[in-house]
Amino acid sequence: MKKTNIKHLTFLGSGNVASHLAQAFTAAGCVVDQIYSPHLENARRLADGVKAEPIDSFSQISSSADAYIVAITDDALAHLADELHLPDRLVVHTSGTTPMSVLTGVSSRCAVMWPPQTFAREVPMNYSQLHFCIEASSDEVAMQVEALARMVTPHIHHLDSEQRRWAHLASVFVNNFGNAVNAIAQEMMRAHGLDYDMLLPLIRETSLRADGPDLWERQTGPARRRDNATIGSHLDMLSDMPQLKELYEMMTKIIMSK
Repeated sequence: MKKTNIKHLTFLGSGNVASHLAQAFTAAGCVVDQIYSPHLENARRLADGVKAEPIDSFSQISSSADAYIVAITDDALAHLADELHLPDRLVVHTSGTTPMSVLTGVSSRCAVMWPPQTFAREVPMNYSQLHFCIEASSDEVAMQVEALARMVTPHIHHLDSEQRRWAHLASVFVNNFGNAVNAIAQEMMRAHGLDYDMLLPLIRETSLRADGPDLWERQTGPARRRDNATIGSHLDMLSDMPQLKELYEMMTKIIMSK
């Protein structure tokens, strides 16, 4: 993979993803020329950190950048081609679910560079551990985007839009649903005067065990053991919480079916 000649970037978006990627590529040696947000104060907050120009109108976007990284909501992406036209410029979106074709009305040279990761603006991150899932409108564009991504991380995956949708769905189970389950446990512990911190070693150990070829082989717990007495007791405890009882029953059935 040859070195990229992409040095100057413009970011459309100023949220969590844009904030981290702007910092990552700046640290890797790129120059961020502009940060766009419909809310100028949001654009300015990120732009100040990477020494870029904050803008709040598409008409202010310069056509001189080497690449345009679009990190906006999926709803906004769906209408981007109605407002933005950058013929023959490299335009890359970062969505896990939106097809690359949403950019074809923006530029003939378009791509996706999606990181399956959760981002919080205030939480530091080791960018070399990021994974980027790439799709591009041509082999030449794919090479350019991969070279750009490799400035930050060696972990590159070439996925088409359908594969990326499945990877995103799996990410929702791992991250969003996983966090929701932990939040349920936190509420449960607090409601009964228990210290949630006692569960943190278990959560960390579960996370460490997530690296394996067949995670079902590592499954433990009452459903795995077919411990019907414990399962029945748990369901009785959840009798006043029908949603959690239904969730418990569903997860128990899935585990037992494996």
